[in-house]
Amino acid sequence: MISTPQVAARFKGPVISPDDPTYDEARQVFAGGVDRWPSVIVRVADADDVARGLALARETGLELAVRSGGHSPAGHGVSDGGIVLDLADMRRLEIDVEGRTAWAETGLTAGEYTSATGAHGLATGFGDAGSVGIGGITLSGGVGFLVRKHGLTIDNLLAAEVVTADGELVRTDADTRPDLFWAIRGGGGNFGVATRFQFRLHEVDTIVGGPLFLPATPDVISGFIAEAQAAPEELSTIVNVMPAPPLPFLPVEHHGELVVMALMAYAGPIDDGERALAPFRDLATPIADMVGPMPYPELYPPEEEGYHPVASIRTTFVDGIDRQAADTIVERLRASTAEMGITQLRVLGGAMARVPADATAFAHRSSPILASAVAIYGRPEERSVHENWVAGLAAELMRDGAGAYVGFIGDEGEERVRAAYPGRTWDRLAAIKGRYDPDNLFRLNQNVPPAPTRRPGA
Repeated sequence: MISTPQVAARFKGPVISPDDPTYDEARQVFAGGVDRWPSVIVRVADADDVARGLALARETGLELAVRSGGHSPAGHGVSDGGIVLDLADMRRLEIDVEGRTAWAETGLTAGEYTSATGAHGLATGFGDAGSVGIGGITLSGGVGFLVRKHGLTIDNLLAAEVVTADGELVRTDADTRPDLFWAIRGGGGNFGVATRFQFRLHEVDTIVGGPLFLPATPDVISGFIAEAQAAPEELSTIVNVMPAPPLPFLPVEHHGELVVMALMAYAGPIDDGERALAPFRDLATPIADMVGPMPYPELYPPEEEGYHPVASIRTTFVDGIDRQAADTIVERLRASTAEMGITQLRVLGGAMARVPADATAFAHRSSPILASAVAIYGRPEERSVHENWVAGLAAELMRDGAGAYVGFIGDEGEERVRAAYPGRTWDRLAAIKGRYDPDNLFRLNQNVPPAPTRRPGA
C-alpha cells in the first residue's frame, strides 16, 4: 500500500492519489473504454523525478505506466493498481534556428512542437494528430505528413536522453550507446523513459495541403492510391475511406455516404504542388476541396476536447490497393455495424524507404502502404463484434508476412508485436532489452521480453 504523503515528499512534481479531486481526469487516456485505477499518478517535473518514480516502482513491485500524450491504442498510459509517470509537465523546447535542430522534452505534443518550430518556417514530421505526445510517437517510428519527403520521425532523431531501469540518466546517439539508440528508434518504451529528444529540423514553411473529399467508388480509391504512389515524394497523403460526417461544408446529401477523405501535404514549391495535386482532383468531381497553400502547422487543427473514442484497430502493410482490394474495402465498410467504420491508407516510400531496413528497429522500410481498419463504437461490450470486423478486413488486404506498425497495435498479443519486428530485429531488441532492463520493469507496452544475459564466467 502506497502512503501518498510519503510518496509526495519524494517528488518535485505533483502526486495525485485516488482521493484527489483531479484523479478521475488524470487517469484518463485518449482511448475510450479504458477504466483503470492506478494507485498513484506522478506528474514528473524532470529527469530526476523520473528516476525517483522508477525507484518507487522497483521498491513496491507495482506495475509501471509511462505516459507522454496517452494515445496508446492499448491504453498503456495508465495502470490498474500501479504507478503512472505522467510526462505532461515536461515541455521545455530549445530551438536552434541556425543549426536546424531542436531539443524537446517528451511531455510536449506534436502540435505544440510543430507550432513553435513552424514560427521559424521549420518542422520535424510526426503523425496526423496534434494531441499525440512526441515521446510515444517517436519511440514507435512516426508516420506522418512528411514521411515521403523527410522520412519517419526517428529518421530525424539525432540524440536522446533516457532514464534507464536502474535510474541512470544517459545520453544516446549514433556514437554514444549506439545499441540503445538503434533500439529506441522504433522499439517503443521497452528500454527506458525518454525525457528529451534532439531532432533535425527541415525548412517547411508554406505547403500545399488540407483535406480533399471525393466519392468513395472502387475506381476512385484504387486510382487515388496509384496516383499517390506515382506522385513526387514531396507529396505525402493519408487517406480515410469512411462515411461522410455531418460537417457544415459537406453537402447534406453526402452525409453518411462513403467518401474518400484525403489529407494532402505537398512540402515543396506551391506551383509544383498544384501540378502534383491535379491528377487527384481529376479522379472525380470533388465533394469538397479544401487543399491549398497554408502554413504547415495548420495541418493540425484544434481537436475536440474530451474526445475519447472507443475503437478497435488492426493495421498491416500492403503492397497496393487494386480494384479488387478497393471493392473489398467498400463492401466491408458498408457491412460494418460500428458507429464509424474507417479504412485508412498511408502511402509510404520516398525518404523513408531509402533508410536500410536494419538501420533502426523500424524494419518495414520497403513496405509501400500502411493500411488500418478502424471501428469506432459506443459500448465497450460490443468489442468482440468489431474486433472480428477489423481483423477480417485487415486479413483480406494483407500480404504474407505483412507485419505491423507498433504505434498502432492495440491489445493484440505477442504475435502481433513480433510482426512489428521481423527477422533478426526481434532477437536484437531482446538482447538490448536484456542489457538495459533485465527485470522487464518497462513491461506495460508492446513488450519485447528481455533475453537472458550471460553472467561473467558462464
